[in-house]
Formats: sequence, C-alpha cells, structure tokens
Amino acid sequence: MPNRDVPDLVQEVFLLAHQKGGFVDDGRAKSRTWIAAITVRLASGYRRKRKEELSDVEPGMTTRTPEVEVSTRRSLERLTQCLDGLDLEHRSVFVLFEVEGMRSAEIAETLGVPVGTVYSRLHHARARVREAYVALGRGTKPIAEGGGS
Repeated sequence: MPNRDVPDLVQEVFLLAHQKGGFVDDGRAKSRTWIAAITVRLASGYRRKRKEELSDVEPGMTTRTPEVEVSTRRSLERLTQCLDGLDLEHRSVFVLFEVEGMRSAEIAETLGVPVGTVYSRLHHARARVREAYVALGRGTKPIAEGGGS
C-alpha cells in the first residue's frame, strides 16, 4: 500500500469504529484485536480494489474467461465463508499473515500477544479454513468451530 494512502485508511478505520458504536467489551475480543480486525478488513478491501484497478489498465494482463471469473468468484465466496466461521482472534492472525504478509513477530506486537500464540492461532486457523473450504466444496456444512488457542 502506498504510504500516501495510509492516513486515509487510518481515518476510515476510526470512522468505521465510530459507526459501529465503538468497542464493547463482551468478553469475545480485546479492543486492540477488534480495531486490528477492522483495519485488516479495510486494508484487504483496499488491496483487492487496487488490484482490480491495475488489472483493468495494466498492459499484458491475461484476459480472464467467464468460466475463470465464475470459478474465482465462487472460490473467493467459499474462502470468505470459511473466514467468517473463524473467531476474531484466529481470523485476525490468518488474514494478517496470509493476506497482508505480516511476519509472526509483527502480528504478535500488533495484537499484544506472545509469538507462540500467533503460531498456534495460525496453525488452528489454517486447519479450520482448509476443512471448511473442502466441506463447502463438497456441498456439506463445515463443522462448527470449537475451542482451541
């Protein structure tokens, strides 16, 4: 993300947090995790939008067939369903690592948790996403998320 866009993204994060009514301590997440999750979603949306804009104007990009577009859209919808099935702590770590490309130490610092917790959450999140993705592909309902780290 270009540095010039960071202030706008930060402003969007806090505007969205305000629109949601602020953080409410319901025992499911810490305030830092809550704001990090909002940031992750907005940054992911920004990257996705930016990538689409570039693919529309960038020369040499391969033209996608309707079949590929449909397949890609279905795959992304399945992945979104899988991520929605994760609790906030696991989803945040998964997205920060897999989508945003952050290192485990950076994630630990951002979320205020030990690096070992990041490793554990990432391991469990990957397994749950993998299982849910396969289940959704077969047309079966993913297993509900249980406990874990």
